[in-house]
Amino acid sequence: MPTIHLKSMASPPQLLTDPFLQLPTPNSVRVVWFTEFAGNKHLVFYGENLATKVLATTTKLSRTREDQQSRVANQTQDGQIYQHPVLRHIWRHEAEVTGLIPNTKIAYQVTSIREDNQSVSSDVFSLAPTPLPNTPLKILLTSDHQIKPMVAANLQKVVETIGQPDAVWFAGDLVNIPDRASEWFDDHRGGAFFPCLQGRANYQLEHNSIKTSYTGGEIIQHAPMFTCIGNHEIMGRYAKTGSLSEEFNDTIPHTAALQLYGEKSLKENSFNTDTYEEIFTLPDRKTYYATSFGDVRLVVLYATNMWRYITNEGKYKGKYGEPELELNNPENWGYGQHIYEPIAKGSEQYNWLVQELNNPEFKQAKYKVVMLHHPPHTLGDNIVPTYTDPVQIIERDEAGNIQAVRYEYPKQADYIIRDVLPLLEAAEVQLVFFGHSHLWNRFCSPSGMHFLETSNVGNSYGAAYGEITRKNLPPWESQDYAPSGDPWGLEPVTPTIAPILPENGQPMPYISSNEITVFSIFDTAMGTVSSYRFDTREPDSEVIKFDEFKLK
Repeated sequence: MPTIHLKSMASPPQLLTDPFLQLPTPNSVRVVWFTEFAGNKHLVFYGENLATKVLATTTKLSRTREDQQSRVANQTQDGQIYQHPVLRHIWRHEAEVTGLIPNTKIAYQVTSIREDNQSVSSDVFSLAPTPLPNTPLKILLTSDHQIKPMVAANLQKVVETIGQPDAVWFAGDLVNIPDRASEWFDDHRGGAFFPCLQGRANYQLEHNSIKTSYTGGEIIQHAPMFTCIGNHEIMGRYAKTGSLSEEFNDTIPHTAALQLYGEKSLKENSFNTDTYEEIFTLPDRKTYYATSFGDVRLVVLYATNMWRYITNEGKYKGKYGEPELELNNPENWGYGQHIYEPIAKGSEQYNWLVQELNNPEFKQAKYKVVMLHHPPHTLGDNIVPTYTDPVQIIERDEAGNIQAVRYEYPKQADYIIRDVLPLLEAAEVQLVFFGHSHLWNRFCSPSGMHFLETSNVGNSYGAAYGEITRKNLPPWESQDYAPSGDPWGLEPVTPTIAPILPENGQPMPYISSNEITVFSIFDTAMGTVSSYRFDTREPDSEVIKFDEFKLK
């Protein structure tokens, strides 16, 4: 495969990202950054006068590429430079800063020395280990950035409104195509993942012919980030299609891949989270994990499935069926909206969750929070069809020829509702935080467990409420697919402070907007989760706190 370096070695040396913080412990934290050169040495200087140093370990990202749809360097339209995926050389540097004192921030700076002995350093930032219990913290809850239009504005307003968060919880869908490097680092439209979270974005929003530039927020240089896997962290069958977008959409279940290709090349012929796992350092390097941070025990689940088109006409692999032209080619089927990691009762992840909920660290935590990508309760489109393995129905004629392949999703088999939520209720989880539908709405169970979806940071896919129905219903009638409202009958909670009032004057229990962006802050000192909105059509307007609730 051809390769490319986007930055000339003749230009002044520079880091591809600022440093960011990962995996804090009671006396240490990891510092991570990226360059487009391997270099001779990479260091973190820290402490008083930056007098202490530690050497970083360097690894190379294995699957980051650019393609026809990249917006990077001189490519401003599809296929202008890249006609197919091209490998991009990117190196990751990670150092563990140890000997830290709890609740004490110290200064740090990273320096990378190139092969020609030119060096480049970051600005000076601050770091700290895991905070002690009873430490007041403000934690940013966010998700579904995907280089969407309002992300830079959203994160800039976070810092302007509450100052520097102490941590970031990210409920999945960090970028659109995880192997497309520029979406992480330097998409020239100005809204790539790291620049937005590091205050180095340059994204312009235009309303009424007036352009406003937003830089994002300087956040993860100072605050550790905990992420979970959404459907946009997963790539499909490796290098078997002509573009990264096609590869992203070309996932099939492990069971189908085993039948078609055998076990030897299972990952290459099904799906992978390689780039996501290579970029982040998470507890135990797991795709699901638990960690303690101050008064909080955070449990992160791997709960997401393949998003499919509603229709199966033409070339589309649909939610509810396979394309007619591919009926005799099972290697080209999509196998419906299949689940990536089992979470049903008896699965490895389910058994791990049972063990974690019985862990003394969990039981003794003041706040018990679960983060996942797929919504347990929402007004959004993406809760339909239900979260279960697709039931494949193959229709044949009298001669045995396949006439149709379709998929059903029995509502009573929803793994999150049927298997996971009873565990969380019994364990007295106070908050379940998720994303996926690009809106803000929240719910509360009869026992008092809160559900929050605060993913309206870019573009919204709508809310099915009242007379508004979902767009992704099957072409047949069935009670398994709720046309509007929460499929499980919970009523959304109307914002408690300043709900949006439409023309009819009735407060809206959700925010689904392409102009109004939302972020939420968990204040552990008060035990409150506060949500704020900002109208990007009025760049001089104030950020409005519109909702707040308290964890019991």
